[in-house]
Amino acid sequence: MDRKKVTIAELQQKKASGQKITMMTAYDYPTGRLVDEAGIDTILVGDSLAMVVLGYDSTVPVTMEEMLHHCRAVSRGAKSSFIIGDMPFMSYHVSVEQAIENAGRFIKEAGCDSVKLEGGTEVAHIVRAVVRAGIPVCAHIGLTPQTATMLSGFRVQGKDAESAKALIQSAKDLEDAGAFMIVMECIPDFLAAKITGELKIPTVGIGAGKECDGQVLVYHDLVGLFERFTPKFVKQYINLSPMIKEALVRYKEEVEKGAFPGPEHSFSMKQDEAAKL
Repeated sequence: MDRKKVTIAELQQKKASGQKITMMTAYDYPTGRLVDEAGIDTILVGDSLAMVVLGYDSTVPVTMEEMLHHCRAVSRGAKSSFIIGDMPFMSYHVSVEQAIENAGRFIKEAGCDSVKLEGGTEVAHIVRAVVRAGIPVCAHIGLTPQTATMLSGFRVQGKDAESAKALIQSAKDLEDAGAFMIVMECIPDFLAAKITGELKIPTVGIGAGKECDGQVLVYHDLVGLFERFTPKFVKQYINLSPMIKEALVRYKEEVEKGAFPGPEHSFSMKQDEAAKL
């Protein structure tokens, strides 16, 4: 049975009723289709594709064109899940006008339903301007990978009272600026619960405990396709990498031995037609 398109109102109603929101990353057509068919509420075409798909060392190098390319692929596969396009590093930092223009491309050219951008109080004015332009914005606080160097690496944020208060204020400022949802990454579960309780908009956690309104994971982490490192907050539901490698090795062996392709994988020609050659 086909699902109706998930809406912002539906996501906000889930928070109000205490239903958990599900979010998963996807970066291509087949994954977008699978995530959509699994009934996941929201798909984040995250800039994490820089590392898990494109092989960069961080999320910083990924470009607008690369993000739009992958967003278009996902939107062709996912028809019901709410799609969020991740604005890459330096695509919204130079000016408000640049931010609005690039955010608009995610909607107009890539088929996304909204955009996500990283940062707290310091980007609230950008969020406000993009929302005023008619583009829904999902905010992202805590560990913000695009600026991980300034945060001294991939570390839990908000562990002391001062930084925790700053994150609480950022969340409130982003809500006031018009963000419809906030992703909270790598912050203590107590802090995440406090922020979730003080906001009217939904929170989605990744390494932020179970009291958030929803959860998100990187698809390649969940299915075991990214082997460089595994964050503490990841639960691997299946480990596909060894299975895929085994299949590739078997393919190589069968080709080398002449076992593949067999008759069942080949096309035949009528004998009388073959005789004419």
